[in-house]
Amino acid sequence: MKRVFPIITVLILLSLLGLIFFQFLWLKSAKEVKEQQLIDNINRATNEAAEKLMQDKRFPQLNKSSGLLFPNDRMQREFYRPSVMQRYSKEEIGDIIRQSLERNNLKDAPFEFAVTQNSLTGDEIQTENFYKYYIDTINNTHHIIPLIAPSGSNLENLAKEEFLVVIVPHQRSIIIKEITWFILGAILFTLIITTAFFLTIRTLLRQKKLSEIKSDFINNMTHEFKTPLATISLAVDALKNEKVSSDKEKTNYFTAVIKEENKRMNKQVETILQAALLDKQEVQLNLKKLSAHEMITSALNNIELPVNEKQGKLEVSLDAQKDMVMADEVHFTNLINNLLDNALKYSKETPVIKLTTSNAGNFLKIKIEDNGIGMNKETLNRIFEKFFRAHTGNIHNVKGFGLGLSYVKTMIEAHKGSIKAESTLGKGTSFFITVPLAK
Repeated sequence: MKRVFPIITVLILLSLLGLIFFQFLWLKSAKEVKEQQLIDNINRATNEAAEKLMQDKRFPQLNKSSGLLFPNDRMQREFYRPSVMQRYSKEEIGDIIRQSLERNNLKDAPFEFAVTQNSLTGDEIQTENFYKYYIDTINNTHHIIPLIAPSGSNLENLAKEEFLVVIVPHQRSIIIKEITWFILGAILFTLIITTAFFLTIRTLLRQKKLSEIKSDFINNMTHEFKTPLATISLAVDALKNEKVSSDKEKTNYFTAVIKEENKRMNKQVETILQAALLDKQEVQLNLKKLSAHEMITSALNNIELPVNEKQGKLEVSLDAQKDMVMADEVHFTNLINNLLDNALKYSKETPVIKLTTSNAGNFLKIKIEDNGIGMNKETLNRIFEKFFRAHTGNIHNVKGFGLGLSYVKTMIEAHKGSIKAESTLGKGTSFFITVPLAK
């Protein structure tokens, strides 16, 4: 797993980066294609408009019987040549260009135009904003078509040419508008794939963590059951001995050992089953109006003997004036027991455990502090996680499954309370419990 996980991460990351890169190339290519299509459509529309302007039926037909005496027909045609600017108004030219654009898939495209002779001298027809876009050659393209009479017409090869200049402003905006759905689609699916990538990595990390926790749990459980089983086995072997079986005192001693170890195993099994029920949310609390001080005193009685064996000290200050809470007697006593047991487990050679109660509004506050080994910030943030066990440094006699504090937090929340912890490495840990008072 340690080797496979980095490989999977790198492969997925490379795939994601490759996908983003090729999407970028595809969008760039699509933009270039659309840009060329737009230019071609504008050129085609401009050419069509120019042909329309030159082939209009209103074009005058000149003939030799005009009654004017000129040296030749060429001079006659040049003299009488009416220009496009003379034959059309600005609105008529605009309508012709609009129709040509519509025929070339540019129905709503804005445009500016001018009809001029050789250069923009002021004698031309032009739209209001034409010159503004004409001088901006960076963002706009000029489409210039000479207005040359069709072959065989009476205006072919005239000396003075006219030009139709058409500009479709904001061409980039038109292109972007056309490929907007492509861009949005690419961004959307890239975000989806990126999200899937991070979810996959997070899931892999979680699975890796769960695998490590599972291994630790199995190791702890094996150790927890191995010790009492070994003790029971030795006690049974001793009872088989004739000298022991004939001695009533020794028989009672070894029988008591077997019973105690069996009780200890049952307690561990109960803890595991309780955790399973909590996972399924099948624990039903039998809530009653009870005295918190009485339940705390019961828990203190259970821990008093182990503390005395370590020559430790219990400092109790039940200062709360109101201590009636809605609680399940068994679970509430168990969670106090677990916290006191934890304080003893991680204590130094001479444990000092302090328990105090107080009131804050409609809440009962319980504080349990010890002078144990303490925890660093990382451990403190994870102590309520199921199966998590704090590193104990040089202390190797701490046993358990890492379920105690997870159970405590779940039970306190089931009682509509809250719990938090504070700790200083090497100095000790304090737990602060807040539960609502009974109405």
